[in-house]
Amino acid sequence: MQTLTPHVYWAQRHGDIYLRVELCDAKNLDIALQENTLHFKAQGHGAKGDNDYQFSLEFLEPVQPKVSHKSTQRQVNIKILKKEELWWSRLTRQEKKPLFLAPDFDRWQDESDAEKELQAKEEQRINKISVESRIRKDPYLGLKKGYLFMYNLVQFLGFSWIFVNMTVRLFILGQDSFYDTFHTTADMMYFCQMMAVIEIINPLLGLVRTGFFPAMLQVTGRNVILFVIFGSLEQMQNKSVVFFVFYLWSTIEIFRYPFYMLACIDTEWKLLTWLRYTIWIPLYPIGVVAEAVAVIQAMPVFDETRLYSLPLPKALGQSLSFSYTLQVYLVIMFLGLFVNFRHLYKQRKRRFRSRKRKAN
Repeated sequence: MQTLTPHVYWAQRHGDIYLRVELCDAKNLDIALQENTLHFKAQGHGAKGDNDYQFSLEFLEPVQPKVSHKSTQRQVNIKILKKEELWWSRLTRQEKKPLFLAPDFDRWQDESDAEKELQAKEEQRINKISVESRIRKDPYLGLKKGYLFMYNLVQFLGFSWIFVNMTVRLFILGQDSFYDTFHTTADMMYFCQMMAVIEIINPLLGLVRTGFFPAMLQVTGRNVILFVIFGSLEQMQNKSVVFFVFYLWSTIEIFRYPFYMLACIDTEWKLLTWLRYTIWIPLYPIGVVAEAVAVIQAMPVFDETRLYSLPLPKALGQSLSFSYTLQVYLVIMFLGLFVNFRHLYKQRKRRFRSRKRKAN
């Protein structure tokens, strides 16, 4: 291949130089700035077909050594920053313009137009500062963040204790650990789930952006299982389903609460973010199924003990078993699964979409 010179089009602003190199499907790009001279080499399809193309431009005034460029299917766009914000009378040090160089009329502005653009940008910046200064800052923001950080820290420590306790007992005792989970971890689970009621109150006070309804569904659902199904029925406390429900709950929470803790101090760990918004996808539905199994196993016990039964007039019978309420609750539970899953999935999409925009 012979070495040729591509067509190059240029324009400027007070602080920038823009070059557009007419070269399709450019590859093996070599763009460098040495002693105020731009050196360009590449292979591609230019005015003379597929060939090697190169050129050099020694600039009129000093420029910063960093060069940014972006290749498209049709051209290579290059941006260079001037060392001083001033208007150049021409691009190159030599007075005679190179034959391959021409003005980029798509970007071209004369000095007065560029100054107007600068003034407009400056006005926008000043207006933005003015608007931001008028927005009243929350004087209690630090206090709110401190409260949320401590709450999430306490919950993280509580669920971590449950998770580690159950994991260690599982490795030591094997399947035998399934049947005494309630007696070894119930006190801590009671504490964590009573604390979780705060998560219903926080949205009402405007402390978090989380919706009130999804938080109420999750917290209420778990507390029904913990206090009504497991807590009030001794027959349920030795069943293996307790292990699976508690283990699934704690596995989800040991990633959720530290994520919220870091958010309170404007910090993000990418791996933790990914785990927080991904691990619930399999675990949340499995957890709801485990809760449903617990409810179904508890129904005959409520029928037998008549606990929480609703007294009825003699004409209608003695009482209405609480198991009928649990049947309705099962339907609500799976409706809640759909609502919460949809809500969490939308959160996940928004989170990763915003991260992708920031990365670009």
